[in-house]
Amino acid sequence: MSERLPVLLDWPASSVHGWGILGLNLFMAWANDPDLQPLMGAPIVQSVLTGYDQSRVLALEEPIAESNRFQVNLGRFRGAAMRLDMPVVKGFGNGLIDPGGVTGTPNIGRCIFEDTRLEKVDDKLANCDILLCASRWNAELLKGKTRKRVEIIYEGVDNTIFRPGPRPGLLDQNKFYIFSGGKVEYRKGHDLVLLAFKEFSRRHDDAVLVTAWHSPWPQLSAGFRGKLNAPLELAADGTIHVKKWIASNGINPDKVIEIKQIHNTLMPGVLCDVDCAIFASRAEACTNLPAKEAMACGIPVVVAANTGMKDLIDGGNCIALKKQKPVHDFTECGTEQWGESDVEEIVQALEKLYADSSYRHKMGRDGAAWILAKSRTWAHHARQLKSLIMSL
Repeated sequence: MSERLPVLLDWPASSVHGWGILGLNLFMAWANDPDLQPLMGAPIVQSVLTGYDQSRVLALEEPIAESNRFQVNLGRFRGAAMRLDMPVVKGFGNGLIDPGGVTGTPNIGRCIFEDTRLEKVDDKLANCDILLCASRWNAELLKGKTRKRVEIIYEGVDNTIFRPGPRPGLLDQNKFYIFSGGKVEYRKGHDLVLLAFKEFSRRHDDAVLVTAWHSPWPQLSAGFRGKLNAPLELAADGTIHVKKWIASNGINPDKVIEIKQIHNTLMPGVLCDVDCAIFASRAEACTNLPAKEAMACGIPVVVAANTGMKDLIDGGNCIALKKQKPVHDFTECGTEQWGESDVEEIVQALEKLYADSSYRHKMGRDGAAWILAKSRTWAHHARQLKSLIMSL
């Protein structure tokens, strides 16, 4: 067998945030690949495998050990800012700031950004041989500012765990459960979700909001208010105080189920017990991973028709919030093509799903089928990225 080509994914694997979930799923897909040997940009800790079946964990033992052994050399290489004789995929976020350290042969820049102030792009991405985006929106913005090759590879889901399944039945089945996920911040539109839920729950006493809003960076969420009266505060333990925030904004906290930070593998158990999900983001660089995971589980989703989320909307696979108001009052970053959803349109979408269980279930089935038909899986993402790397 020919020697495998090492590929450095130059960021940490994780099971609790987007970049980490991407890295972990790429690593798992390539762990026993005949052509590629994945290496992560930080040690892989055992806890990231929480919730995976034992056969998968055992198959990853040696690949993880090899990646972790590589970390000693990687530290040395970074210190010398070396160009490595292997492909390196590097992450570029808002501002497209080069994270530094090593560069690869080739050097692949994965550019994920909501800030549309794109200045001196070719200077910032000078070390990159090719650029990757995860939405048409990001790709088109980037193509307008650089002469470098730009490719799109969509985020995926692990369809071995995110798939339609029976409701666990742990929740009161006489209630109507609405899921909302993602780190609390202005662009995610949690204020709009709460305003819509406040009105919807006033009309329907059986409405329950299920929140998965915790993240590894609670301090970045503290103080957020958006269009609400009261800002989000931190609790004594340093996490976001979700129930207090909800109560301070006039919503009965008993109508909210707060999911603390959990591993990605445990999310299907939450999603399969809800009736629908809302994603009212003002901007998404990718396509909104929690929305895609909900769709894969057969949950009907309501999504804002703006930025990267437009790549999720296809016929009846979801409810698209089409009333999008331009965002001009946010000064922390550029907001070109961002959109703010209309609260009343969110309420109307919830009313439609609430009133018609057949409509709800058909949309859930169509959404799950769309995920597979369009190959929005991590396995396909890994195949696409491998094909690109092997062609360079």
